[in-house]
Amino acid sequence: MDQAGIIRDLLVWLESHLDQPLSLDNVAAKAGYSKWHLQRMFKDVTTHAIGAYIRARRLSKAAVALRLTSRPILDIALQYRFDSQQTFTRAFKKQFAQTPAWYRRASEWNSFGIRPPIRLDDSTLPEPTFVTLPETLLVGQTQSYSCTLEQISRFRDEMRLHFWKQFLTETDRVPPVLYGLHQVRASQEKDDEQEILYTTAVPADQLANSMQSNQSVLLEAGDYVQFTYEGPRTELQEFILLLYGTSMPTLGLTRRYGQDIERFYTHGGKKLAEPPVDVRCEYLIPIRQPQTA
Repeated sequence: MDQAGIIRDLLVWLESHLDQPLSLDNVAAKAGYSKWHLQRMFKDVTTHAIGAYIRARRLSKAAVALRLTSRPILDIALQYRFDSQQTFTRAFKKQFAQTPAWYRRASEWNSFGIRPPIRLDDSTLPEPTFVTLPETLLVGQTQSYSCTLEQISRFRDEMRLHFWKQFLTETDRVPPVLYGLHQVRASQEKDDEQEILYTTAVPADQLANSMQSNQSVLLEAGDYVQFTYEGPRTELQEFILLLYGTSMPTLGLTRRYGQDIERFYTHGGKKLAEPPVDVRCEYLIPIRQPQTA
């Protein structure tokens, strides 16, 4: 295997072990090289020092945990292998230009400081489209569930399907456009979990007579960045994680307060016996438009 292939495999392994001990000796043993040779090879292929990269990725993971859970800062620091809250705070402030406490409390989520994982494959990032939505009246149902950050990928698809089925119980037809409005907040009951509010809705003018029991939902006006996904329904969550972990920081965007919007385009006909395997979805994230010079 060539050097790029070796480092590509190592990057994948590192990403799933950021909360484990990752001394240069450990990483070199995994790669099967001396630590001196591995450091040179990693720098040659990625242009980054391996130790600095691991630290930046750990801090980026910690930043997500700060925003999406109410876990104590010390717990997050220890999970990502910092020996004290003071050490963590110094490193975090150096990378994000603010303390972990301020980062958690900020009303907006600035992607500055997040180090996206290095990808050595030929895949391109999803193409962003910047849109301004008017205030729109929808009709739907809002439900909630809680999960840990580690459970989110599995839970999100399961809950989406569950809520779709509940929402469409009263009709035998699928609306041509189906919305999922998604908002996350720290759980009030468990500090290592997040509470996810998910609203399944359709435009008010598409409301079928048999769906009158649903409630009015306001889709907020504002600026959004929109990405399009077409593919297996079960891989949509990985696409969303790619948007937040790589696309948003690469574009230098700030997520403002508001709901993420999933806009699904369906076959628009009679309900099928089984949920769709493939979906077409426009995913919109509320943003504060960058200032132009």
